[in-house]
Amino acid sequence: MAIRVYNTLKNSKEVFVPVEPGKVKMYVCGPTTYNYIHLGNARPLVAFDVIRRYFAYRGYAVTYVQNFTDVDDKIINRAKEEKLSPQDLAEKYIKAYFEDAARLGIQKADVHPRVTEHMDDIIGMVQGIIDHGLAYEVDGDVYFEVRRFASYGKLSGRSLDELQAGARIAVGEQKRDPLDFALWKAAKPGEPAWDSPWGKGRPGWHIECSAMSAKYLGKTFDIHGGGADLIFPHHENEIAQSEGANCCESAHYWLHNGFITTNCEKMSKSLCNFCLLREILDEFPGPVVRFYLMSTHYRSPLDFDGEKLLAAEKSLSRIHNTYRTVTAKIANLPKDSGSDDGRKAALIKICEEGKAKVIDAMNDDFNTSLALAAVFDVCKEVNTMVNDRAFRGDAATVEGLQAVLAFFAEMDLIFDVIVPKEEETGDNGDALANGLLAMVMTLRSNAREHKDWATADFIRDELKKLNIVIEDTPQGPRWKKEKVRG
Repeated sequence: MAIRVYNTLKNSKEVFVPVEPGKVKMYVCGPTTYNYIHLGNARPLVAFDVIRRYFAYRGYAVTYVQNFTDVDDKIINRAKEEKLSPQDLAEKYIKAYFEDAARLGIQKADVHPRVTEHMDDIIGMVQGIIDHGLAYEVDGDVYFEVRRFASYGKLSGRSLDELQAGARIAVGEQKRDPLDFALWKAAKPGEPAWDSPWGKGRPGWHIECSAMSAKYLGKTFDIHGGGADLIFPHHENEIAQSEGANCCESAHYWLHNGFITTNCEKMSKSLCNFCLLREILDEFPGPVVRFYLMSTHYRSPLDFDGEKLLAAEKSLSRIHNTYRTVTAKIANLPKDSGSDDGRKAALIKICEEGKAKVIDAMNDDFNTSLALAAVFDVCKEVNTMVNDRAFRGDAATVEGLQAVLAFFAEMDLIFDVIVPKEEETGDNGDALANGLLAMVMTLRSNAREHKDWATADFIRDELKKLNIVIEDTPQGPRWKKEKVRG
């Protein structure tokens, strides 16, 4: 069961073969910490968190590195606006990042390196590039000489002639060619600066990731990830720097997620068309936002609007309702022995077939959309069986239902939204509360069977006051916890 990934470097899907058997080393570009992250920033967080989780699910030992850019022109300018030091501003937004990421269910990286903590590594790499004849220094600035790197453009597919047409030398730059880019910037008055062989200054944006990925993952590692907007120039320049310094391939596989758009225009802070993630999380639970971001293949564009989040909330509730229904059935079915009429085997078969479909989808470049569709298929078949009014069951049936819960728990290792979280269920996972609700639902079903509509409606209305909504479906009644929005 090989995993195939779409490698931007080769513009095709390839069978994943790790540098070291049984291990996966991943580097994913993190945020520049000058503002709260927006929904577009959240997409790579979720996409690569799922990819990381899937590799772990498949038995790989994963080393996951995600950086923070904590010194940058944007940080310096924003710090002036907020009347903070650049260091304090970066610290403020790094803290906010971890708060927002936790609400999305993002696992912390094994290492979260910061640029300001790796100046020696960055300076050493710049010097190595100079030593290999690929960079030059002018009055404290150091530039990478693009035309001396023969394979420049191999990631983005752009030729030097194409790039030359739009290249310009900005005021104050002293580079030899408009295509050359900064590895080190000479200090400016009032800006953070570090000592280097070329005088005080700070690194260019691209060199930081080359230096930190090599430090923690080695000169050659497995996967480098990020948004599609980073393909050029950031990742193109990373390849030139890393290979120019280390004389070997850097990452074997380059993976890029698609944009989130608003009205089909890329979401970005510069266009002022972005939605802060924390504002969205104040309206929708983290698992709903995470589910929404997983509902489309990570490489496909995703156009944002509130209606799609509402639809995601309803879709996720279908999965959670199945989980709750199965949990309630287990609580109410007899545990003593009885004759197995095939329900146990049928339930286990449903789960095994669903699991196989999920794995097939995830093996095909982490197709979460198709994988989640397989989970929905399991829910539909299980609901049809357990909500049948003739459904009774015995100890063997309970074992089958427990296999369904085990399937949910296993899928949660990959997606982290399949099993309802405590804050969504409102019952802190308490078995007594589940059992009591199941009993109330049974009483209502009995009232309906005896055409006692007044009692059935009374139970429904009283539960609604507790924000528990009952849906009467052809397969039987279901309940869900309704979120109250201000």
